[in-house]
Amino acid sequence: MTNDTSHPDLYLLGGVSPALEATLAERFALHRKDPPATTRAIVGGGSSVVGAALLDRLPALEIIAIHGVGYDGIDLAATKARGIAVTTTPDVLTDDVADLAIGLMLAVQRRIVANDRAVRGGGWSVDLARRASGRRIGIFGLGRIGKAIAKRAAPFASEFHYTARSAKPDFAGVFHADIASLAASCDVLIIAAPGGEATSHIVDAGVLAALGEDGIFVNIARGSLVDEPALVAALLDGTIAGAGLDVFADEPAVPDAVKTMDQVVLSPHQGSATVDGRAAMAALVVANLDAHFGGKALLTPL
Repeated sequence: MTNDTSHPDLYLLGGVSPALEATLAERFALHRKDPPATTRAIVGGGSSVVGAALLDRLPALEIIAIHGVGYDGIDLAATKARGIAVTTTPDVLTDDVADLAIGLMLAVQRRIVANDRAVRGGGWSVDLARRASGRRIGIFGLGRIGKAIAKRAAPFASEFHYTARSAKPDFAGVFHADIASLAASCDVLIIAAPGGEATSHIVDAGVLAALGEDGIFVNIARGSLVDEPALVAALLDGTIAGAGLDVFADEPAVPDAVKTMDQVVLSPHQGSATVDGRAAMAALVVANLDAHFGGKALLTPL
């Protein structure tokens, strides 16, 4: 049922916190499925998919507010053609995602999860870990999150290497034009680039072979960047030493093989999942919606 014009129809595409839902309910008529043609706003997550078919069903749609920084599931050509605004929540989650990247890097190299499991099971003697300091650290993607990771990783790095759209004169690291060259030059490869067609399966068997048998792979970006079967194979046969994974190709599905590997640390896409981060993200979603429906400039438009 559609409310009056003081409460525009809003389609909740994906889960939001109870607090955010309550705040949205004060301003909008919320729909979790079968949004009416009068829907004027969508709130979705970083993995939400909004294609031309859905847009065709919602001719009144004016704005898509993403609760996250990922937008590879949004058909931007279609939204632009229809004059639909798209916003994300950058910056407010940068620190939390970067923190997790470092946590995964350390957890894999120092076997923190495997050792915790061993002690809880009554064990004490465990395999030796790898030194986390003095490593050659490579970052694929040097946007807000990539730079925040680099800042945190600096005390552990003997060298920095990176791949980005172009060389960054203000960044003290070695630029590589392609990811294979980057992988061959580092001990730890951290993925921090956007998803989408341009980066789909860019981490393939060749890149993992270049990283090598002492290499650690960390992904806090998108599962779509990785050829997941190739990654599983590389972990099984020792092509690389280990991995810290917060994202997967077909979430929430996780390959069964990696669940039993002591050299792998798994996280359920929780890069931004802190009380502080999620509150700030929610506030920015609401602020963008308030700005749009109040006739003001959007805070964080794409």
